[in-house]
Parts: sequence; C-alpha cells; structure tokens
Amino acid sequence: MAIEVFNRYESKYLLTDEQYAHFYNDLLKYMELDAYNKKHEYYSISNLYFDTPQDSLIRASLSKPKYKEKLRLRAYGIPEENAKVYLEIKKKVFGLVNKRRTALKLDEAYEFVRSGQAPELADYMNKQVVEEIKYFLRVYDLEPKVYLAYERKALFDKNSRDLRITFDTNIRSRRYDLKLEQGDYGELLVKDGRWLMEVKAEKTVPLWLSQLLCEHGLYRTGFSKYGNEFRHLVRTTNLNYQTERILVPGTDFNPSIEQDKTIIERERVLYA
Repeated sequence: MAIEVFNRYESKYLLTDEQYAHFYNDLLKYMELDAYNKKHEYYSISNLYFDTPQDSLIRASLSKPKYKEKLRLRAYGIPEENAKVYLEIKKKVFGLVNKRRTALKLDEAYEFVRSGQAPELADYMNKQVVEEIKYFLRVYDLEPKVYLAYERKALFDKNSRDLRITFDTNIRSRRYDLKLEQGDYGELLVKDGRWLMEVKAEKTVPLWLSQLLCEHGLYRTGFSKYGNEFRHLVRTTNLNYQTERILVPGTDFNPSIEQDKTIIERERVLYA
C-alpha cells in the first residue's frame, strides 16, 4: 500500500546527463532501486495542480514563506476513466514537508475538487485526509491550473527506508486539456535535458551521502516544478502581479474571518 502520510526534509539538485550517470553509479553502492524500478527503467508520473483564479497558492509559495501548501491530483501513467488516483495536500513548514493523500477514483477526485463535497467513503480512501481536503477546499476556491508530468527513477537506502532519492527527467507541462486521462503531452519545462534529483529524508542525511555530494560538486537548488512553470508563464504572457499583494494563508484565507465570502470574492476585493 502506498504511503499516505509522512513528514520529511527534501533538497533538490539539477544534474547534467554526465553528472547524473556518475552520481547514480556511485549511489548504487549504498542504495537500491525501488520495487517498480527493479522491473522498469522509469515510471511516469502525471499531476494536475489546482490553484485559485488569481494563482494565490503558487504566488504565495514563490514569496518563500515559512508556511506554504498546495493541492494536486497524481496518477501513475495515464489513468483510465475509473482508475485509482491520489489527491494530495502538500505542506511545507520551516523546511519540513508534510504530504497527506488519499486514493480516489478519477471522477470522484474531479467532482470533489469542483464541488467541495466529499465523496461517499470507501475502503480505499483515507477518511482523515478526505476531511482535511474538504476543509482545504472550503478555504480555497480551486480550479485546475497546470498539468505536469515526468519520468522518475527512485532508490531507497539499503539500510533504511527513511532515505529516498528520486531522479526526474523529461519534465513537461501544459495549461490546456487539463484532464489527466487526456494523454501525456506538453512542453518541456527544463529544455537542456537536465535531471532533477530530490533527496528525501525523515531525519538528517547520512555522512556517506554528504561526502558523495561534495565529491561530485553537487549543490542544492530551489527548483520547484510548479513554481518554474508559473515563472515561465509570467515571462511569456502579460501576467503582471508585481504590484499586487500576495494573499497570506492563515489570514486572508481564514474562513473564520469572513465566513460569507468565497476566496474569489476576497481576491476581487484585494486585487481591485
């Protein structure tokens, strides 16, 4: 069963093909491929990110707050109509990433986000996470914004499942045809073919990994797939949010303050 709730620290690195090949080979002394990658070289992950009409979630995220959150729908490969997918809340608090997700059928997930009404509980759902997403959807008035997909190779530490390293390549996106089942296509987000490596650890990384990163001259970067896609959108369109105040999760989005107003209404007031 897939892990549905976890806390961990994540750090990211961008690697050239040559850096990836050398580093990956050295990692195999300490790590092993996850169960799926032992049979397949890569697995495809497709995501649908949701945001407010004014893109408040990603704009808040790019302002580098101490706390940020987002909602996405994830599938492995291209899902069929009644396939099982995962609706996920991902939060980051002072560098600690908390991910909570529940399995849903594809049409249940779409309707849940569209209406804010939770589906009838089934044995494949995580009841607690369904309630948390229901609250999230009460706070934010969300709509599908961007499709992001990539090929992934993942490894676990041979001695501890607390350490996981993933390599993502062929990262692609689109802001049209925003349905996971419509197919796997889009424009390349990283055009020079570099690999995005993510180190995911529940505690600190082991000494051997720190030494290996140093030996290969690899340094952390702040790369975010959704964030970089949004920056590209701003650069290539007439979007101009520079003079607008960013909505702050927990204050502007606190439903206890203005129970009678939706986020759309609050956005209209703030951005008028």
